[in-house]
Amino acid sequence: MPNHVFRLLERHQKLDDLLRRAQASRFSHPFEVLRLKKLKLAVKDRLARLAR
Repeated sequence: MPNHVFRLLERHQKLDDLLRRAQASRFSHPFEVLRLKKLKLAVKDRLARLAR
């Protein structure tokens, strides 16, 4: 597996963890949750493009 793909997978997992924590917190800001979702989706899209 190329190094950049591995880094993208790690980034996706880290964003997923941050997103889960933000959604579980009563004090998280809705825009922060939205930002994390967009970043996670962008990484997922990049991984999908590389898989093709």
